[in-house]
Amino acid sequence: MMFAHGFGCDQNMWRYVAPAFEGDFKTVLFDHVGAGGSDLKAYDRAKYSSLSGYADDVIEIGRELVLENAIFVGHSVSAMIGILAAANAPGMFGRLVLVGPSPRYIDDENYVGGFKEQQITELVSFLSDNHMGWSAAMAPVIMGNPDRPELGEELTNSFCRTDPDIAKEFARVTFNSDNRADLAKVAVPSLILQCSEDIIAPIEVGEYVHRHIPNSKLVILQATGHCPNLSAPEEVIKAMRDFV
Repeated sequence: MMFAHGFGCDQNMWRYVAPAFEGDFKTVLFDHVGAGGSDLKAYDRAKYSSLSGYADDVIEIGRELVLENAIFVGHSVSAMIGILAAANAPGMFGRLVLVGPSPRYIDDENYVGGFKEQQITELVSFLSDNHMGWSAAMAPVIMGNPDRPELGEELTNSFCRTDPDIAKEFARVTFNSDNRADLAKVAVPSLILQCSEDIIAPIEVGEYVHRHIPNSKLVILQATGHCPNLSAPEEVIKAMRDFV
């Protein structure tokens, strides 16, 4: 079972979820290039100018570990990275768990992504101009759960640890990507975990992903915010166990 973290995070974000599956699966955790303990020298702007570069890394890890019919668990942007990896390496992943997925963050005709194009432009510009300020302002909003400020503080600190230049490019790629056409290519059973309130990926997005991925199951969590792996790990674990 491979766990992949979202933007601004690292593998530590799975510390409440991954151990629950160690008795039944070999668990694999890693940091995307630019995050956590990754080798910053491995960053190549051309390679990572699209999510396909990150998907290639997932496939490289899978081939190194000789993964077959494994379960991929991807949070936020890593949900789309996992979809791309599964399509490009048939047989490597037998099931997908997509936590807070969004194939496109920008609203489009007959599509609700949650943001206007101008909002995304301003978001990325703010991050480029003031990485620390962006982290302090946005992390608590993304995390939600204002009654538990320690969660927002943890995400803020995680954002601040990310290399600012790489974070700027990863944000641009993440928030401007359009992977809607890739959903229909998913050929394995998939679980979509959607929080009941999520400013980054609203319920309309989860429902869209469910409608467009064949053989998918949508579970609306009671959890709020965009990081249920931190805020409501027990609920995430239960939904995953019912699926796998």
